[in-house]
Amino acid sequence: MSNDVTWLTYFVLSVFVGIEVIAKVSSTLHTPLMSGANAIHGIILLGAILVAGDADGFALVVALVAIVLAAINMVGGFVVTDRMLQMFTRKPAAKRPVEGGGA
Repeated sequence: MSNDVTWLTYFVLSVFVGIEVIAKVSSTLHTPLMSGANAIHGIILLGAILVAGDADGFALVVALVAIVLAAINMVGGFVVTDRMLQMFTRKPAAKRPVEGGGA
C-alpha cells in the first residue's frame, strides 16, 4: 500500500509541476518549445512504462493511463512540430515557360 501512495504522490506532483510550467509559456513560444518538449514526453513515457512494470492495483491503472496520455502527447508533438517546420521550408520555384518559342 505504501508503494502505491508513493507512486500516486509522484504522479500528482508531476501534474502540478506540468500545469505550472505550461501556464508560464506564452502562446507565441509554445510551438517552438514543443520540439524540445518531445524529449521530455519520451522520458515521461519511459518512466510510466517502468512504473507499470513494477506496479499492481491502482498504481498499475494510473501508470497505464499515463502511458496512453504520454504516447498521445508525444506523437501529437511530433506531428505539430513537423507541420511547423513545413511552414518554414521554401517551396521550389515553378518553371517559367520559355519565351520566343524558337526551334
